[in-house]
Amino acid sequence: MLHASECRERARTTLNGHMGEAVLVCFLATLLGGSGGGFSRVAETTEKVSDKLGNGSLDFYWLGMIIGVFATFSVFFGIYRIATFIIGGAIELGVNKFFMKQACGQRAELKDEFSCFSNLGKALGLRIVTGIFIGLWSLLLVVPGIIAAYRYSMAFYIMAENPEIGVMEAIDQSKAMMNGHKWRLFCLDISFIGWMLLGVLTLGIGYLFLTPYMRAAQAHFYLDLKTNRNR
Repeated sequence: MLHASECRERARTTLNGHMGEAVLVCFLATLLGGSGGGFSRVAETTEKVSDKLGNGSLDFYWLGMIIGVFATFSVFFGIYRIATFIIGGAIELGVNKFFMKQACGQRAELKDEFSCFSNLGKALGLRIVTGIFIGLWSLLLVVPGIIAAYRYSMAFYIMAENPEIGVMEAIDQSKAMMNGHKWRLFCLDISFIGWMLLGVLTLGIGYLFLTPYMRAAQAHFYLDLKTNRNR
């Protein structure tokens, strides 16, 4: 079984000469899968408007203009969030397919990211069901929720590789595959903590390169797990 350092080493080898494609794939995935960052911007805008109102420095004309712009933005943002939630699961399958192909030494292309829309319904179902399960476990305590997230973490890889299987089958296979290996994946994720801090210090720019690195390492983790389980 691969250790965290070996997964990272293989990820670096995989990305050598292909980082640009991987960065673009992850960047598009962030845009198309939703990041939640817009909520903070809406809240910030609302707070600024409230401050102006409280200070009496905003006349009714500009108030109407701001409310109109804010309402329009809210509508479009709501539509965007709904759309990305619906297609996000299929995009996730495509991203996993891209990085698995790279990890296997195959030619991975940008079109792989959009190659799983024929599985849109099941991908959305997988996203909803895993989200519900993780949410229910999180009602107990934070730790059970984290454990549940790792328990179902391979479901999208499994469905990306086997598009014919159902939602619950992908979840059950992930549970079986991760039995006894959740700590290993946790250690792999934690091993990137230094890079995460660097990403924060660079105002998020570092994450453009860190995200493909982590994705590639997790793809190698999945393939190693699958190989050893099938022996």
